[in-house]
Amino acid sequence: MTEKLSDTGRKTMLPALTEAGWTLDEDRDAISKTYKFDSFVSAFGWMTQAAIWAEKWNHHPEWQNTYNTVKVTLTTHDVDGLSSLDAKLARKMDQLAG
Repeated sequence: MTEKLSDTGRKTMLPALTEAGWTLDEDRDAISKTYKFDSFVSAFGWMTQAAIWAEKWNHHPEWQNTYNTVKVTLTTHDVDGLSSLDAKLARKMDQLAG
């Protein structure tokens, strides 16, 4: 069962994510990042790759795509906040984006 990130988990995982461009959502316990790609096809291709991992891990992002830009918000609805799954998917998304 997934659990909400503890204070120790937050201190361990969040600094590296914020260094990579993720920001804490001020309105709820979530992280967000905007990715910009060369084209719509590149953005959609990245979304497709990320969707495969999200489905594999049964952890799905909130995202919005406009042409070459994808805005992502990650939170774990089952625990009403951030979990290790959010950090894991954020790192994978960054890796896929290059």
